[in-house]
Amino acid sequence: MLQRITGLLLIIQSQLVSAGVLDVFRQEDGHTNWQYVANFSSGVFILALSFTVLRLFLSRREVKRYNHKLEEIRNQLEERVRERTATLNESNRLLLESNSLLEGEISQHRETTNLLRSSEAYINNILRSMPLMLIGLNTQMQITQWNRGAEEITGIPSDVALGQDLWEAYPVITVLPQQIKQVLDQQTQLNLKQSQRGHYHFDVTIYPLTEQIETGVVILINDVTQRIQAENKLIQRDKMSSMGELAATMAHDINSPLQVIMQDIEVVLGNIEDADIQPDSLPEQQLRNALIQGQHAAAVIGNLLEFASNRSAEKRLASVTGIIDHALSIAHEVIAEPTGLRFGDIQVDRRYADDLPQTPCYVAELQQVFLSLFRHACHALGEVDEPDHHPRITIEVNEFYDSLWVKVSHNGRGLSYEDQQSIFEPFFDDSAAESDYDISKRLSFSHFIITDQHHGEMAVTSDIELGTTFHMQLQLNLQGHGIPREIADIDSQ
Repeated sequence: MLQRITGLLLIIQSQLVSAGVLDVFRQEDGHTNWQYVANFSSGVFILALSFTVLRLFLSRREVKRYNHKLEEIRNQLEERVRERTATLNESNRLLLESNSLLEGEISQHRETTNLLRSSEAYINNILRSMPLMLIGLNTQMQITQWNRGAEEITGIPSDVALGQDLWEAYPVITVLPQQIKQVLDQQTQLNLKQSQRGHYHFDVTIYPLTEQIETGVVILINDVTQRIQAENKLIQRDKMSSMGELAATMAHDINSPLQVIMQDIEVVLGNIEDADIQPDSLPEQQLRNALIQGQHAAAVIGNLLEFASNRSAEKRLASVTGIIDHALSIAHEVIAEPTGLRFGDIQVDRRYADDLPQTPCYVAELQQVFLSLFRHACHALGEVDEPDHHPRITIEVNEFYDSLWVKVSHNGRGLSYEDQQSIFEPFFDDSAAESDYDISKRLSFSHFIITDQHHGEMAVTSDIELGTTFHMQLQLNLQGHGIPREIADIDSQ
């Protein structure tokens, strides 16, 4: 700084000299009074130095003031930085907490979503695996649910059925739109039973969906065919057991007085032969006819006793042709028509195939089937009133694949179309007891024995003028009958 001031003074002095200011300090003789110049210069220098010192002092104070303000600003900035840092730290902490809470909520949402998906899959699996036909409908009668049971019964995949009108997707369904509308209007459950004898039995339940955003109905169709058939078999078995007990009781009750009557008739006939009595005076022929009829009645009673005693809980192997021959021998003794036609008067043609295997069956029940067919044939043959008519029954037994086929044909009066439709149906009559009903026209019990007891088939073909043929199929497969092949070989011997 001092060098700058000294330099500044020299410049001023040179400027003063050049400007002629130094002329003031010249004496009269023309010489310059340098003392004055020096004093003036010193004074100027002192003033300049004082001004400089004052300026430096003032500058220093200004600097100190500025430094103080800068310090305050710096402190303020530092405070603001600390506050901002604290705020940022708090924000970071809150953000971390929020992230942690958000991660927890996301984890809970994921867990909830997984549980919902698992529950939905579980419910869908339950619905699809139900052994029922389940159909969901909305108020527009469009399908919203179609489970696996519906797919198997209808053959329509769920992706094809969903969204369609029920009766357009599955026109043969027996549920009516009026029934669906009734459930929706009344908001009550509707239970229906639908069945066709020998084919199917369904329990149908229709109930409304309540407390749902989208209302509708659910249709449950339960195939109870096997259960109904099992119940019917138990009922029929109980009936057969009761029938056997009743037959045995009636046979014993009738047989005792019948034997006494026949013995008395034989005694009377013996006395007539021993005594010397004119034949015309006693009804000997009537007594002999009464004895023959009594013998027929005894044969019927014997058949009832055999039926009651031979019914067993298990099937056994037997020769169907042997059962038929035994039924024919019984028919010769017991079957006769009011028209005078006796079964013994009918020509019977037997056409049995060679080497027929034995069949698992209930012998007594199968015998009753053939007796019923022979009685039906005798009745139809007795209705033919033609002089040149020769009553004939043809019996054919053949083996095809794993079944035994039996045909019983006759050339009597055939069945009408209506009779063919109802001959295997049970008879229900609510009229008075004295109403006339010919039991020989119905073969429902025989049909039950063949189809339900022996798991076979039975059908009829007929022509009014030519006659009637009954067709029967009996299974030869021993599996499922509980009869080992060794026992079959022993029975056949």
